[in-house]
Amino acid sequence: MTPAALPIRVLIADDHSLLREGIAALLAGDSGIEIVGQAADGEQALERFISLRPDVTLMDLQMPVLGGYDAMLAMRALERHARVLILTTYKGDARIARALGAGAAGYLLKCAIRLNLADAIHRVHAGHRYIPAEVAAEMAAYFGSDNLSGRELEVLRLVADGNSNREVGLRLAIKEETVKAHVSAVLSKLGAKDRTHATTIALRRGILSV
Repeated sequence: MTPAALPIRVLIADDHSLLREGIAALLAGDSGIEIVGQAADGEQALERFISLRPDVTLMDLQMPVLGGYDAMLAMRALERHARVLILTTYKGDARIARALGAGAAGYLLKCAIRLNLADAIHRVHAGHRYIPAEVAAEMAAYFGSDNLSGRELEVLRLVADGNSNREVGLRLAIKEETVKAHVSAVLSKLGAKDRTHATTIALRRGILSV
């Protein structure tokens, strides 16, 4: 007779207690999953990870003290095979690419938790990546477009802070004409009508963060 499989041990890291409690209640009906701990910020998440060694960590990106992205990097530095499933409200393609590139095992939008979370946990634990269709579409758009160069990103950040072309040039020690060329390239690559529109698009896509 084959022994019953052990439940998947899960750590929940999110700064909203109601969401953590909601996730715990949602997963309580799945006998194949056991919640072994919770954390309210990235630093606590790392401490709980070290002490509990969960099979899967559910990680919010935007948390105080230490963000979810940096907490995930620290976890994977300690345990190369650490499985981290990102839970977030952010659909921005740059955030997705950054998290998956750093080793996240999956990326689930919080609006889809009720329907897809248990399945995502089981798939991630089995060694698969979990990327839902809407997230995959964002990724396809991201990799199918011309990405901003490092200098263009620097210019965009300064423009988003309200600096004029002249002020950007002074800060980066480049000519104002060069700044104008970079701004033009940024608008073209992002499909933006003007500087304000470019900032809005960059924030939505996760290229810039507030």
